[in-house]
Amino acid sequence: MNTLPLLLYAAAGVAYAIHFARRDSSVGRAATTLLLFGALVHTFVIGMQTMEVRHLPFANFSRAVSSFVWLLTLSYLYLELTTDERSMGVFILPVIIGLQLIPVLHPGVERADPVLDSPWFWVHVSSLLFAYASFALAGVLGVTYMLQFKEIKKKHLGYFYTRLPSLQILDVMNSRAVTIGWMFLTFGVIVGAVWTAQARTIAPDDPNLRAMSIDDPKIFVALLTWLVYSFAVLARRTLGWTGRRAAWLSSVGFAFAMVNFLAINYFVTTSHTFY
Repeated sequence: MNTLPLLLYAAAGVAYAIHFARRDSSVGRAATTLLLFGALVHTFVIGMQTMEVRHLPFANFSRAVSSFVWLLTLSYLYLELTTDERSMGVFILPVIIGLQLIPVLHPGVERADPVLDSPWFWVHVSSLLFAYASFALAGVLGVTYMLQFKEIKKKHLGYFYTRLPSLQILDVMNSRAVTIGWMFLTFGVIVGAVWTAQARTIAPDDPNLRAMSIDDPKIFVALLTWLVYSFAVLARRTLGWTGRRAAWLSSVGFAFAMVNFLAINYFVTTSHTFY
């Protein structure tokens, strides 16, 4: 079921690349339309999977990645439709396409676990996925800010300068994405702590629950990610860290988030996992 959204995202990615190169408004509108269709089909897929397992499709790693891609797509579409700025699509779509390949190539198997039968768990995971989607946007905005800044610094106003939004607009977008992501990450961490305490009273011998401590790589990196973004939010408001410093921090934070969400979930066997 994940193949059709991938194909639509790939077609949108090609259209965004052509639009970025040629600045053709008709191709840009076609790219947005394809991405909207991809998001609608993906919404249908998420809905079908939810009906199949009778809860949000997050307990399977591949489905969690698919849900993250869906949230990232919706977040980007909101950004594009509210700013009427399509030039970021050429940077966002490779992330969307690359991650959507995971559930297509490795769909995985949904494993029932009574420990997860709690609304706290689903709120926890939903909040973290939305936070990571916001951080992905902020990370891409940070990279594009640096590309734009580099051209301006060299006084070579060329390819990127004529196609990307101004530094001020990129910085404002980055600030909003980081702040929203930090709020959802904070909420998700708090709800996760509540759920863990509750679940331990129900299944005190569950190995995953027993592994959940500061020594758990997933929890440790999640706290590091929270600290990076907390500093980014605080530094912007109190130290005046805007522009290039803010862009750099958002890129570093996104790297931490992806290490936690992808690398640790997939490769580190000493971390708790319910997949």
